[in-house]
Amino acid sequence: MKKGTESAVVRVVVATGVASVATQLVTIREYLAQFQGNEFVIALILFNWLILGGFGTLAARGAMGLKMPASASCLGWISMALAAFPAIQIHAIRGLRDTVFVLGSSVGFYQTLGFTFLTLAPYGLMVGFVLPYSLFVLRKRHPTFSGARIYIADNLGDAAGGALFAFVLVHLVTPLQAVSVAGLPLIAAALGLFHRQGRMGAGAVIGALAAVGVLAAGIGFESASLAPASGVLAHYRESRHGRLVIHRDGEQVTLFEDGSPVSSSHHPALAEEAVHYPLAQVDRPRRVLVISAEGGMMAELAKYQLDAVDYVELNPDVTELLFRYGMIRPISGLRVIHQDARAFLAGTDSSYDAILVNLAEPSTFQVNRFFTGRFHELAQAHLAPGGVLSFAMDGFDNYLAEPQRQALSSLFNTAASHFKEVLLLPGERTWFLCADHRLTTDIPARLAARGIETRYVSRYFYGNMTGERVDRLNGLMDRTTPVNLDRTPYLMRLMFDQWFAKFDASPTVFIGLLGIFALVYLMTLRREAFVLFSTGFATMGVEFLVIFAFQIYYGYIYLQIGLIVTVFLAGLLPGAWIGERFCHRGKSLMIMTDVLLIGLLGLVILAIHVVGDSLPVAFFLVFGFAVSMTCGCQFPVALYRIGGDGVAASKSFSADLMGAAVGSLVTSVVMMPYFGLVGTAMGLMAVKLVSLFLIGSKT
Repeated sequence: MKKGTESAVVRVVVATGVASVATQLVTIREYLAQFQGNEFVIALILFNWLILGGFGTLAARGAMGLKMPASASCLGWISMALAAFPAIQIHAIRGLRDTVFVLGSSVGFYQTLGFTFLTLAPYGLMVGFVLPYSLFVLRKRHPTFSGARIYIADNLGDAAGGALFAFVLVHLVTPLQAVSVAGLPLIAAALGLFHRQGRMGAGAVIGALAAVGVLAAGIGFESASLAPASGVLAHYRESRHGRLVIHRDGEQVTLFEDGSPVSSSHHPALAEEAVHYPLAQVDRPRRVLVISAEGGMMAELAKYQLDAVDYVELNPDVTELLFRYGMIRPISGLRVIHQDARAFLAGTDSSYDAILVNLAEPSTFQVNRFFTGRFHELAQAHLAPGGVLSFAMDGFDNYLAEPQRQALSSLFNTAASHFKEVLLLPGERTWFLCADHRLTTDIPARLAARGIETRYVSRYFYGNMTGERVDRLNGLMDRTTPVNLDRTPYLMRLMFDQWFAKFDASPTVFIGLLGIFALVYLMTLRREAFVLFSTGFATMGVEFLVIFAFQIYYGYIYLQIGLIVTVFLAGLLPGAWIGERFCHRGKSLMIMTDVLLIGLLGLVILAIHVVGDSLPVAFFLVFGFAVSMTCGCQFPVALYRIGGDGVAASKSFSADLMGAAVGSLVTSVVMMPYFGLVGTAMGLMAVKLVSLFLIGSKT
């Protein structure tokens, strides 16, 4: 093979890394938008992505076992297909979501798992196939070409793709534009490979033009792919914090963020409840803090002639659209603050007569952080004497299912640990009123005494909010249910259990089958390959640990997911270079890196215990980089000890990917919901302790 061809193949590997990581991040955001997703959905996506990559790697190994010719031209054609396919994949996700599932319905665990697997399968298998196949192409003429060099080239492309997305594409372009920009270098690299082979004929040019045409068509039909089934798409924007869509159906205008309704122009009853239930408890309200807003709330707040209304919304694009489409309107004393509400409370000296939290149910760690003990502590500290905190969960009619009762009980007990009085009011939503003074249920009488007119609360309150219903709901609270804390988010465990209960399913079968598969797979591995499996497990486990920590402490993962992934990919590159340089040290280096990983996990446990939500963002990024670099160091060493042939390389790639796949799912589905941040870190330490024992006991 000519020297130029060798360089051309390496450029294809780098370009594949750029395109694949950008596509991965766009795809994660797409699924989050389509499935109203949470961290569990991210876990399913990455699990399928990694497991498909592992199968693709095994397919490459099998192809070589069947004496499939390792052709640079074949690699070029696969690369062009890889460059074009993301546009098809994104449109398939959008088009099939409401075709496969009932329009507007929520989707269960197994349905999400199956849908993501099938829609990711073509691209995921190709990506997994390309890396070892590129090595086979190189070794056709250079049998001693280092597998670690391909690994480093792939890491270089991955890190570049993550940086391109996190620092440029996410801020400037739409999803289809992003995958197109990221795919163009791969098309160019494939053409360069054909040129170096002397096969730059009409077929290669037509193939490249076809790939570009697919990407262009994807961009052209992007807005049409988001059109609602009923009504019209009035506005579409990819903001830094999520996808924002305005649907107009007749006179009703609804704002959706990542597929979930945020506010509507025609829901006055909810606006009245959100404002008057808490403010009726305050003798003379003057200052109010509003965390997110329901349509019509400002008009209801204006009836109290308040001195100041601080409205906190993380996403400035949300407030701009709410005002533009008339869902909320400016009122006297209104101050709009674009900041995370917990960070705002932690940094302000202001006190309020009422704090109104208008967020959806805590189905994500980002939202859950406003329902934990730490938030109640912050809220209580910023309430003036006689002040009140309000928030809500989904309501019920006459029957309270046990999972929902436990969720409400956990919130009740969490609030009761910080407030002397906690009152629950049933209805379309179950409202929590928290204060250090006596609370009243006769809200219409309080409003009438102040001369405040309402359309729904005054007319329908007594019919819906009977004393018997209120007493029954409050009496159903289980005082033994654990409280909801940042480090141990009990409510997220309940929400995860409710997700399965809603679809009469259980994760036990899947986790059991996954465990059997992993056990059988591990029995086929040498100790060095097991180290790679455990390293992949730990790398993805720590990556999810950082993702969850970001959600819990900072609350803006949609924007930062690209940065987190980039940091982990960037760490692999210097780690792989160090491992390649010192791979001859073998066993001692693997032991040293395992000990370092265990020490880093111990450090993060200590930091979470001692500092908690005061930890700076940089701490988690540096921690992730250090873990990733340490893990990256192990791959070249293990490959050196296993043997340098193509079969050994494919086994190594496969073990790393399979471990990462299992680690992503076990960490997010089992460890975090049931053991919290500290328990998850301890579980990852245990995995590396097993690895350390196995490699240390080998003579």
